[in-house]
Amino acid sequence: MSFGPLEPGMPPRRRSRWWWVGPLASVIIFGASLVVLWHIVREIQPGELANAFANASLRQLGLACGFTALSYLLLTGYDALALKRLGLSIPYRTTALASFTSYSVSFTLGFPIVTGGTVRYWIYSPKGVRASEVASLTVIAGLTFWLGLGAILCVSLLYATPSVAVLARTSPLVVQAVGAAVAAGTLGYLVWIASGERTIRVRGWNLPLPGLGITLGQMFLGAAEVCAAAAVLFVLLPGGHGIDYPSFLAVYVFACLVGIASHAPGGLGVFEATMLVALSRLPFEPVLGALLIFRIIYYILPFILALVLLALNEMIRRIRRHER
Repeated sequence: MSFGPLEPGMPPRRRSRWWWVGPLASVIIFGASLVVLWHIVREIQPGELANAFANASLRQLGLACGFTALSYLLLTGYDALALKRLGLSIPYRTTALASFTSYSVSFTLGFPIVTGGTVRYWIYSPKGVRASEVASLTVIAGLTFWLGLGAILCVSLLYATPSVAVLARTSPLVVQAVGAAVAAGTLGYLVWIASGERTIRVRGWNLPLPGLGITLGQMFLGAAEVCAAAAVLFVLLPGGHGIDYPSFLAVYVFACLVGIASHAPGGLGVFEATMLVALSRLPFEPVLGALLIFRIIYYILPFILALVLLALNEMIRRIRRHER
């Protein structure tokens, strides 16, 4: 479906009878976002929130906000690389808006293929991007995340084996074995991609996978974004914790994986519980406060901003349509 101008002499294109599906899905997701946001905010105890912010220094809060901005900036590269692979030329301001809002919404609501894909379609479709291309873009962007996650997990497990073993309460051999397995899987995928063009086919839908060059770019970009996101929580931890950053990265990635496996929106509750167990040697209340601030800075505030931007984008779109 193209939204560009018609050539002279061409008859106007008929609107598909399913044109209402996209707007309806957008309205449903927007409404669900408000409901979920209300439930999340309602569960936050004002006293706990006040104590958490009172125990955090301005330097910690500033660094956390800075790393959050860096993480979401790197996330825009996920869409940029996917668009490059699909041969689509979209202005960066549109890419940044679609990426930021789709990730902010999907991080909170979960089910990124549905929620993130719908938000992307809402923004990209006026630029002439078809629904099938949005689906391919969403999958390729997700692949970037998993490649980065795998690279960070592999490096952190093999680089900081002793300290990770202490945090995980297991043998260093187990940590090394897991790291080696992740490394073997990642290298195997790179070899497979490098040996020829690869396409995933599902019921007539073809997804051309990125080649080795873009895949390596995906891995680097994804790893940098995961590091930035982990740094948000790392700088919020109480002083004197004695945990080195590579070891913390391994714990953070594992907690993310457990949260994803739980299918809880944003890993809510599951991520925090995993981190509390892994960091049980530290004082409980300061760590819980750090996790609460992390949830607010990295998830809730971007989520609120994304809803505002989506509403403004729709208002501007309607005003321009009315002016025409």
